[in-house]
Amino acid sequence: MDYNEDQYLHLAGIQHFDFCPRQWALIHIEQLWEDNSLTILGQIVHEKAHDETQIEKRGKVIITRNLPISSKRLGINGFCDVVEFHSNPNGVPLVHFDGKYMPIPVEYKKGRSKIIDADRLQLCAQAMCLEEMLVCDINKGYLYYNETRKREEVSFTQELRNQVSSNFNLMHQYYSKGMTPKVRKSKKCQSCSLKEICLPGLTIESASDYISRKLHEGEA
Repeated sequence: MDYNEDQYLHLAGIQHFDFCPRQWALIHIEQLWEDNSLTILGQIVHEKAHDETQIEKRGKVIITRNLPISSKRLGINGFCDVVEFHSNPNGVPLVHFDGKYMPIPVEYKKGRSKIIDADRLQLCAQAMCLEEMLVCDINKGYLYYNETRKREEVSFTQELRNQVSSNFNLMHQYYSKGMTPKVRKSKKCQSCSLKEICLPGLTIESASDYISRKLHEGEA
């Protein structure tokens, strides 16, 4: 099923969703947001990547920044920090350039490589958008981390692609119902910029249990 543009979700939301579905819903459904030092650092990193000097050519590589992308199949839109088009006879033609080029997305991130796949899923979603838009196959991309100043190569395996599709399917279901998932308290809550809004220590229990506990605390 293809989605209409008015149903599109923000591509970058998959990173929030993989980190915590409730965090994603608070941001993208309830429109709540709080900055902390980590989110501010992330904004600084992306401002550099989104310096729209438009198209730059370095040898056999064409570099674009802040490229708008979308997918009707996934029902998403957003931007690629950087897309490098490498000269390749099996690639796609580009307007105003001779030959063919293979697109490779590059996403800029704060910190260093993570165990969870949130960043890799976001990058894979970008590749899936580019594949749909340009009618091509993209087998890899890169995550650039500002702390290590190194690129991590990401292979777009079928498993990763399936997870992207599955996540966005769930996100569309939550969004269409206006539903915010219940909290699942974990160590990740401490680094979340929304912990004072989400109140994981409070919402882990029911309202009746909370009232009962407070009444007993008052009697003590």
